[in-house]
Amino acid sequence: MTILNPFARPFYVMLKPVGSQCNLSCRYCYYLEKSRLYDGTDDFCMSDELLEIFTQQYIKAQTASEVLFTWHGGEPLLRPIDFYRRALKMQKRYAGGRHIDNCIQTNGTLLTDEWCCFLRDNGFLVGISIDGPRRFHEAMRGKTFDAVMRGIELLEHHGVQWNAMAVVNSMNVAHPLEFYRFFRSIGCRYLQFTPVVERRDKTTHRFMEGMTEGGDITRSSVSPEQWGRFLCEIFDEWVRRDVGEMFVQLFDATLACWAGVPPGICSLGTVCGHSAAMEHNGDLYSCDHFVFPSHRLGNIRNKTLTEMMLDQRQIKFGNDKRAMLPQQCRECRWLFTCNGECPKNRFIRDRYGNPGLNWLCDGYRRYFSHVAPAMDFMKRELDKGQAPANIMKQWGTFSDNGQ
Repeated sequence: MTILNPFARPFYVMLKPVGSQCNLSCRYCYYLEKSRLYDGTDDFCMSDELLEIFTQQYIKAQTASEVLFTWHGGEPLLRPIDFYRRALKMQKRYAGGRHIDNCIQTNGTLLTDEWCCFLRDNGFLVGISIDGPRRFHEAMRGKTFDAVMRGIELLEHHGVQWNAMAVVNSMNVAHPLEFYRFFRSIGCRYLQFTPVVERRDKTTHRFMEGMTEGGDITRSSVSPEQWGRFLCEIFDEWVRRDVGEMFVQLFDATLACWAGVPPGICSLGTVCGHSAAMEHNGDLYSCDHFVFPSHRLGNIRNKTLTEMMLDQRQIKFGNDKRAMLPQQCRECRWLFTCNGECPKNRFIRDRYGNPGLNWLCDGYRRYFSHVAPAMDFMKRELDKGQAPANIMKQWGTFSDNGQ
């Protein structure tokens, strides 16, 4: 029997149409230095020929009737609109009856009326990188706050769906409520935030891979204690007044884990390996956070996406997230919802001296312990077919258990 769809669930590839090229140089950016992988390269633009190869293979390999294309960078808006028009034509050519969606992650500074009309008319979901109020945003991302806010206003004006992607760093992590309330004040309904956890090699000064020990934590990174406090304070604000109105990705994913369904974000999943990244030249890497020579799976000109995603190295990479959990994680009461979090952050030793503990472990344990009563309540509401937002009427009956 011929197996036409070898994947048990969809896989995703983050496309880099301009590689690591960007019009900004944010202090914490882990991807700018990836241009060093292609020393001697002047043109980081993905060719139409390569894009067509990818489009045909990517759609063909999917198991579901919906296919999601994810455009990332660098800054993907450095490519002109005509590039994306051609991409959409290719998607239609090879769709084969499938429904195609597109999302694009941008710093927002290059958005124009023309861009927004194109994005709206073609149903793009736009992720905007913004780190909170001006003083936090510009501390790490340069004098770009006004340009980003103009971009958001243009998206709103033209009716483009957007969400905010905020990086939590050593500046804004100490001000969780000011950070969170800013997003609510600008009408953001979908908020993702991710902590900076980065190390540089003492010799080369380049960023280090996850699941390796050593190196120096960067000044932009957050501590476990800061991360735990940040999450708890924002959760308390959200659960009192914003459930069902403002969707915070981590909180929604935590509730999914509580309810026993897939969390929707890979960091809390039991295994990895279903979200790869493809560079401008067709090189495929295990993950956007593992774009290192040791995690290069091959090139789409020489191997198909299916071959590379089913490569034993990629399967091992995905399964290692669970297989390499240290003893402390395996004994933890929160394993069902944490699963060791992202492997890129697992580089310290547990209390037994075993490698592979997450740098943010103490912060996550504080967060999960803190939200447990509310999560229990919201799960019970879901089980009864009721809205989790009912928690807002009951929140006064809960209290911080001090953990």
